[in-house]
Amino acid sequence: MITLTPLDEPALARLLEAAVAGADPLEVMPPVEDVPGWTPARRSAFLAFHRGRSLDPPTAVERTWVVDLDGTAVGAARLERHGDTVEAGIWLSRGTRGRGVGREVTKLLLAEARTSGAARFIATTTAGNAAARALLGGLGAALTTHGEEVRTELRLT
Repeated sequence: MITLTPLDEPALARLLEAAVAGADPLEVMPPVEDVPGWTPARRSAFLAFHRGRSLDPPTAVERTWVVDLDGTAVGAARLERHGDTVEAGIWLSRGTRGRGVGREVTKLLLAEARTSGAARFIATTTAGNAAARALLGGLGAALTTHGEEVRTELRLT
């Protein structure tokens, strides 16, 4: 069963564990000057990044959820509001990819976006991410490519 758990401090600790176990740092957070891998500095930066974007009221800009598969954290999902538009983002641990989890999480995010009254749902991926492009295109999103960036948009109203 796939569920979205709202991010709080205990969920953030589980999210960090999922990231360390199943993702490269560059897949799940902004770059940090350090040696490769999940160093203590990178782990601290991951926590600070999510606290700043989601948990700290003065700086929060998005709602973030831990993606749970059968009770185990396997990734994150987010919605960031821009007027009548929500921007979505998802990352999943390597072992979870290609199993339909992304499609289900996207459907859950679409439901959240509609409930919030958003008129448009957008997401950005890379030209090389065929799975994300196929998933979003399959849901009816319009895809626009600019170099390596692919922007998707789905009208909700």
